[in-house]
Amino acid sequence: MIAADRPDRRAAKLAVIDANGEIRHMPRTALAHLLRPGDLVVANDAATLPASLAGRHDASGETIEVRLAAWLSAGDPTRFLGVVFGAGDYRTRTEDRPLPPALEPGDRLTLGPLVAVVDEIAGHPRLVRLRFTDTRMAVLGGLARHGCPIQYAHVPEKLALWDVWTAIAAAPAAFEPPSAGFTVDWAVIAAWRRRGTEFATVTHAAGISSTGDALLDQLLPFDEPYSIPAGTAAAIARTKARDGRVIAVGTTVVRALESASDAGGAVRAGDGVARGRIGRATPLRIVDAILTGVHEPGESHFELLRAFGDDAVLRRVVRTLAQEGYRNHEFGDAMLLERRPARTAASAAAA
Repeated sequence: MIAADRPDRRAAKLAVIDANGEIRHMPRTALAHLLRPGDLVVANDAATLPASLAGRHDASGETIEVRLAAWLSAGDPTRFLGVVFGAGDYRTRTEDRPLPPALEPGDRLTLGPLVAVVDEIAGHPRLVRLRFTDTRMAVLGGLARHGCPIQYAHVPEKLALWDVWTAIAAAPAAFEPPSAGFTVDWAVIAAWRRRGTEFATVTHAAGISSTGDALLDQLLPFDEPYSIPAGTAAAIARTKARDGRVIAVGTTVVRALESASDAGGAVRAGDGVARGRIGRATPLRIVDAILTGVHEPGESHFELLRAFGDDAVLRRVVRTLAQEGYRNHEFGDAMLLERRPARTAASAAAA
């Protein structure tokens, strides 16, 4: 069991990096008293689907694993983008997993009680657009009975569904856990509110973090639907009006809020789709700081961090956190990174 309140999680580390690149180390429990009155914390309340499905490629009879990776139509549980592997399971490193048998449009995949049809090979032997032949309710029931959480080899214990649900999990929309949310529980939220720090949520369909193929990983993150409640949009407007900070819990929240923002710095409530990457050249309109895991250069999550900090600062952060023994997976340690000051036209010209 890898429950979110397990003792080693409660003893996890937190690195706090301010806008000038200064690093402080503290226990993650300090998060309850670290933020300021007037700040707003926004977290992703998406629950994680059991999105790994073991099964068979009917044409060849070979064993496969399908990892559902993205919605093709928001909220439609019969059509997905999927990453397909050959024989094996999470105990083999993702990058060492074999390719699936040669897939063709029209191929049937028997996945426990469910049957899916390959509609298209999406530019890579592992990446497919697929549809389930079952009804919506049958697909949801089949996922619940047969699916498992997507898992990677660095966690040797088999994950249960509750291991990948955060304390605030609500609608099942994510394919992997919005893992920065493991830092947040109801006791922390209550402590924030006592200090005058607001808390709000979005629902964002967090996608997969690795496909096992370097070229395919360059396409990550895939398009991800999100929903922003009217109350969250209003809380952001209040926070900006009083010069408070908006702190995103995880990269998915950054993607949702920045995708829903307009040129005037307002966030539109409602449904949308986050497309493309946020990176070094992306101006942030809404989010002032991010609470996230420890990410490595080359990952899509790390690319997003480049919108918050200079490359020299981020290199120093990576080096320092490695020296301090920070863990860098979804059940690891955390960092709070404050956005660097916006560059003026003069400073940009001098750079």
